[in-house]
Amino acid sequence: MQLFWEMLDGDILKITLDGRLDVDGTNAVDVQLTTLAATKRTAILLDLHRVDFLASIGIRTLLICAKTAARRGGTLVLVRPRPMVRAVLDRSGVSSLIPVYADTETALRAIARAGGERRGAEQDTGDRKSSRRD
Repeated sequence: MQLFWEMLDGDILKITLDGRLDVDGTNAVDVQLTTLAATKRTAILLDLHRVDFLASIGIRTLLICAKTAARRGGTLVLVRPRPMVRAVLDRSGVSSLIPVYADTETALRAIARAGGERRGAEQDTGDRKSSRRD
């Protein structure tokens, strides 16, 4: 299992995994993946198009990464899973917990929309706080 990452516009971290997310594959990338998820980024786009197998230990790692990203105010999305991997994500319920997108462009649009909604909510909260002081 190999891990590649790059920064995209909008403070988005794109991580591509290549190989099998089984015991050996997960052990090979777990620390690096979790560390990257803990960075302060708006969003993490995890590209799974090169992952050809997903075991329960790999699912655990994905869930930990999503939780880690959420704790620091970001989001993790999964992109381009192969059909077999997508089936595992659906059957295990992961796709109801972590957004999964068929292509990068759709994921980036969803991230942009969510960022705008989040900023709007923060502004609304700020407005309410200031109106309470009046």
